[in-house]
Amino acid sequence: MTTQLAPDFAKSGGLVPAIAQDAKTGDVLMLGYMNEEAWRRTLATKEAHYYSRSRQRLWHKGETSGNVQKVLSIRLDCDADTVLLLVEQIGGAACHKGYASCFYREVRDNDVRICSERKFDPNEVYKS
Repeated sequence: MTTQLAPDFAKSGGLVPAIAQDAKTGDVLMLGYMNEEAWRRTLATKEAHYYSRSRQRLWHKGETSGNVQKVLSIRLDCDADTVLLLVEQIGGAACHKGYASCFYREVRDNDVRICSERKFDPNEVYKS
């Protein structure tokens, strides 16, 4: 007997945090949120889908930029309320500001520095 493993969406009002991690380097690329539809689409397409809290809609990572996340593995934490996606980041940039990682700023010794490579100019990619 096999049991389908799935996040416990009811626990947190329908959304669970979803961490995208580069499968090759181990770098944390971003944190998004998934609802049940995003979860199902991610499983079906093997590409990351998230739920945008600010836009109140489902989105396919890379739908505008082309920087999709190919999902290689999916893990759930022990409480089934956080998703970890091990991904291949196409285009090298996960951040909508053009950086390889959304965690591109570092605070060290009370100083802020950029610690991730910028891969593209968002003004060129996200023209209105």
